Amino acid sequence: MPQMPPAHPFDDDKLREECGVFGVVGVKDAANFVALGLHALQHRGQEAGGIVTHDPVEGFQSARRFGYVRDNFTSQDVMSALPGPIGIGHVRYSTAGSKGQTAIRDVQPFFGEFAMGGAAIAHNGNITNANALRRELIERGSIFQSSSDSECIIHLMARSLQRNIPERMEDALRRVEGAFSVVAMTRTKLIGVRDPLGVRPLVLGKIGDGYALSSETCALDIIGADFVREIEPGEMVVITSDGIESLFPFRQQPSKFCIFEHVYFSRPDSILGGRSVYETREAIGRELAKENPVEADLVCPVPDSGTPAAIGYSLESGIPYAMGIIRNQYMGRTFIEPTEQIRNMGVRLKLNVNRALIEGKRVILVDDSVVRGTTSRKIKEMILDAGAKEVHFRIASPPTAWPCFYGVDTPDRDKLLAATMSESEMAQHLAVDSLKFISLDGLYRAVGQVEGRNADCPQYCDACFSGEYPVVPADMVDQGFEMKSAAE
Repeated sequence: MPQMPPAHPFDDDKLREECGVFGVVGVKDAANFVALGLHALQHRGQEAGGIVTHDPVEGFQSARRFGYVRDNFTSQDVMSALPGPIGIGHVRYSTAGSKGQTAIRDVQPFFGEFAMGGAAIAHNGNITNANALRRELIERGSIFQSSSDSECIIHLMARSLQRNIPERMEDALRRVEGAFSVVAMTRTKLIGVRDPLGVRPLVLGKIGDGYALSSETCALDIIGADFVREIEPGEMVVITSDGIESLFPFRQQPSKFCIFEHVYFSRPDSILGGRSVYETREAIGRELAKENPVEADLVCPVPDSGTPAAIGYSLESGIPYAMGIIRNQYMGRTFIEPTEQIRNMGVRLKLNVNRALIEGKRVILVDDSVVRGTTSRKIKEMILDAGAKEVHFRIASPPTAWPCFYGVDTPDRDKLLAATMSESEMAQHLAVDSLKFISLDGLYRAVGQVEGRNADCPQYCDACFSGEYPVVPADMVDQGFEMKSAAE
């Protein structure tokens, strides 16, 4: 079984979005549009990708590959084997399934042949009751091909007694708990669904006479589609040549969009909830500067994710912004086997300090998050080696103290620095002059909630910071995960 090349050895200190989904209908050579859309969503999943299309003559065709979109879905041979005016695609990281040892059968979109015709499905998110569903389905005779939680949806659809595929999908998704933004297709229909809490994003675009569904607006831009609107939490859209049908098949609940999409996951050129992600991140930096000022000579981002927040911090504080750390844009996956000696070079393969700027200066380093703290320590050492007088970390999110079970690859709780240490202990551990995080209220203000966080009914999913999970992660609780107690 072919395996993925080794992942970059220094990228394990960031939270990873699980997936990106994209679909298009009513265009010539849909696969080309899907490939472009997936390329724009590559930041949401770099492990593998897949495309399914349907052509009236050739029927359903699919291609699934490990690695980057640009390395797989640009060859004429692959793309010409995916004809038709409708297609969906998926890029992934493995959160559910065989993490780090993905088999090609785990790569989406998944395809099923039903009595009324075939359907393919691509899923962004995580099903929190997948283990229980899988056990039940296997006991009833279902045969699973993959280790992915998303395959449960196909099996639930197969067992549904509803008349057509959209109705079967509704039926299936009513059994599913957790987070799901789904893009699916039949021979003639493109279907998009968001879970009732709207945890993960999904947007609708218009291209010529056709339509596109995407995890983010930046992928609509790349194909020249006009952004129409976001799919609402709990909404299902069924798009055909006749137009768009909108349904709300789930019990209505208060929206709980993932606040970390604003902080890190989404591309800065995307629009979320009517707000520019870039402008939101700049606002986070401003809020961070108001809450946690410090005397210093330079504000430097940790590239690339800390850049907009660092600009905001600089604008608010009046301290000059500088590119004190330069990223090697061509690193990608490691170009040599990550032996111990190479690993010991640490972050230097990817980041280099701009010594002429840093020497003798008091430096504020702005980053989006601290997960394990391993990269933060290495960057701090590089800055000090370059002759910095002081190093102050400012973090554009609250302390990440709880794992995510809704489609983000988070370490176990005991591996999260903030789960075991206070802010001052973390500063001591990282050996920096100061370490400060934005408050949860400050983050809410920066994303447009002027009054801050509503403690009785938070406006976003912020479980990774607060430990308050909007959907009980049933499978993980069964495995011994301890939820936050009322006293915490």
